[in-house]
Amino acid sequence: MNCIIIDDEAAARAVVSQLCSKVPELDVIQEFDNAIEAIKFLNHQNIDIIFLDIHMPGFSGIDLVQTLKNPPKIVLTTSDTNFAIASYEYEAIVDYLLKPITFDRFEKCILKLKKEETKKSTAPKLEEKNSDVNEDLYINIDRRLIKLNYNDILVVEAQGDYIEVKTEKKNFRVHTTLKNIKDKLPENIFFQIHRSFIINFNKIIDIEDNSVLIEKNVIPISRSNRPELMRRLNLL
Repeated sequence: MNCIIIDDEAAARAVVSQLCSKVPELDVIQEFDNAIEAIKFLNHQNIDIIFLDIHMPGFSGIDLVQTLKNPPKIVLTTSDTNFAIASYEYEAIVDYLLKPITFDRFEKCILKLKKEETKKSTAPKLEEKNSDVNEDLYINIDRRLIKLNYNDILVVEAQGDYIEVKTEKKNFRVHTTLKNIKDKLPENIFFQIHRSFIINFNKIIDIEDNSVLIEKNVIPISRSNRPELMRRLNLL
């Protein structure tokens, strides 16, 4: 079984690597000191197991789990017991190893992984909204119905009881909710990046820290939506 190790501490990576070396079935392909570099690697490589630390600066282990669309089996390696119960919410997480990790406990983890490997489970794919039916949206402005092509919409911003639809040429203020327009926009093009903002994913120019740039609009990225944003990016 091919595996990678992700931990910001070199000593912790060395311990897990040494434990893996004692199990003939395990082959450590790569080690990473941060989750972002690991995501780039996983976009191009198929891995059976990830040994993953939880607490890492910038992008945590849980953020990574939430980011991966079709994650391999994941074993959390941490000294923090607080996430043990929460880890059961994620189907990909097979085990939870507390540091310092003993070989006896590691062996039990590998046995569990082998049992999981024998199971033939196929995860259902999430169906995206059909975007082939319409390529435009009509908005009601002063009793006029104005047609907007999806590709012309840059950002939709919630403003109290209204939303502002920003396009390349003009902005439109509409009396409706962000949820209402979100339900009408195709998910393969638009993404709710913050509780107050929906963006046209194809219009992103730059991403820096906790914001994206779309034309001259700097849009904040909420922490809860950041993993999904990272998952959708075609990282190189």
